[in-house]
Amino acid sequence: MKIPSFYFGASKKNMDKSVIEKEKEEFREAHWVLKNASSKQFYEFCFDMDGFSNIKIKNIENLEETGLVFESDKISGIPAAANVYNLTIEFYHTGDPKNLEIKKIQLFVNANPKDLWKNIPADKNADFYKPDEASFKGKFSDKKIVIASKRGRSHAHEGKFREDDFSVLELPSGWNIISISDGAGSAKLAREGSRVAVNSINHFFNSYQIIKEVDENIQELYSSDTSCEIESVSRQNILRLLYQGTLSAYQSLEKIATENNLSVNDLNATLIFALVKKFSFGYVILTFGVGDCPINLINSDFSKVQLLNTMDVGEFSGGTRFITMKEIFSEKIVSRFGITCVDNFSHLVLMTDGIYDAKFATENKLEDLESWKTFFNDLSGNNDDQAQVDFTNDIEIEQQLLDWSDFWSRGNHDDRTLAIIY
Repeated sequence: MKIPSFYFGASKKNMDKSVIEKEKEEFREAHWVLKNASSKQFYEFCFDMDGFSNIKIKNIENLEETGLVFESDKISGIPAAANVYNLTIEFYHTGDPKNLEIKKIQLFVNANPKDLWKNIPADKNADFYKPDEASFKGKFSDKKIVIASKRGRSHAHEGKFREDDFSVLELPSGWNIISISDGAGSAKLAREGSRVAVNSINHFFNSYQIIKEVDENIQELYSSDTSCEIESVSRQNILRLLYQGTLSAYQSLEKIATENNLSVNDLNATLIFALVKKFSFGYVILTFGVGDCPINLINSDFSKVQLLNTMDVGEFSGGTRFITMKEIFSEKIVSRFGITCVDNFSHLVLMTDGIYDAKFATENKLEDLESWKTFFNDLSGNNDDQAQVDFTNDIEIEQQLLDWSDFWSRGNHDDRTLAIIY
């Protein structure tokens, strides 16, 4: 018996329909778990369509209330609020594009860890009031500088003050100075200690006579025809002036303590500073550090990084040292000063431990080039908040650095101060 040809056509059509229904069902029943999101943090999830080559997702209902968007098999965006969202995937089979099917999924958006911390303003009527944050941008020698200082979450949660401080100043004869201080959390007026420390050191060097003497000794130190003896004397003279500057900072803190019936330990604070000037033979950078705040210099082509100050970590079992400690003014203080001369540099970076602990963690990473590349990639926007600091189009760079400084780092909630000369 001859079977009519139309019979095979009908059989093939029925078979195709069953395959389509089977593939739809397999996709509908596939167990998909979307990774959890966090509110106010960038989120991205790509649907794995391997094995479902004939299935196309057309739309995801209820997604708009999450603050996310769907495009090219990917959900992305910044979810606004923590919640459990019931989503409906609308899909179709390429062999049956007119009939939409649905698949139910859930998206869990966790609370942003930042939102779990209170942000209580510090008391403006309190003695030695200090704003919760501060920033600065401007010229520094023939380069630029940007600084941001933000109160840490641990202080904001309790309505306490920002204890970090900074001061930047253009000095006579083309010199510039940037100083940063981190007030000790255990000192009841650390916020004033850090303020006095940075302002007093800048004030000391804001003297034509002192800067003139620094200049003269720098010229002799780097003169091509200077004898070894004169070079040694010039170096000692520079170190003496740096010593006198740091001693003046200590004396200023002692004076404030006496005037307010305080112990100088009530003002405990670290101190780092960098004096910079461009000469015909290169940039001279004079540095000092006491405490656990680093000063780093990155060369022009970003192939080398130097730590320019002694860090008070390890040797003291994690305990830091302060400019308020008279014992640091001993013979060993010479090791805290640095005299550096380079043809050029790309960045000079100073920071408090609120940045250093979160982004570098250990002292050895401060001289690890890959760690610094990661750090600047982070500044460029490669972070959970997509916060970007634009060093090229730097019109709003100080606000950008403040915003970036609000990053989340588990267990690291101290004040954060970062200065970058670029």
